Amino acid sequence: MMPQLVTVGVKRPDRRRIRIWVPVLPAVLVLSPLVVLAVLGAVVACRIYRLSVVRALGTGWRIVCALPGTRFDVEYSRTAVLVAIR
Repeated sequence: MMPQLVTVGVKRPDRRRIRIWVPVLPAVLVLSPLVVLAVLGAVVACRIYRLSVVRALGTGWRIVCALPGTRFDVEYSRTAVLVAIR
C-alpha cells in the first residue's frame, strides 16, 4: 500500500514545536511532471548500465510501498526534525 500521510515535526531551541501534515497523493499529483522526468531518468540510467527496466521500476515501487510505518529523527545541536510516514 502506498503511503498516505507524511508528518514532519520540528523542535526548535525555544521549545516551540512545529508539526506539518503532508498528504502524499495530492503532493504526488502536483509534482507529477517531476515524477515523469524521474522515471524517464531511471529508464535512461537502466539502459546505460544494462539493467532490466521493469525489474528496477518494480523494485522502486516495492520500496515506496514498504515506507508506511517508517520513522526517523534527526537531531543537530538543539534543533530536531522528526519525520513519520503513515
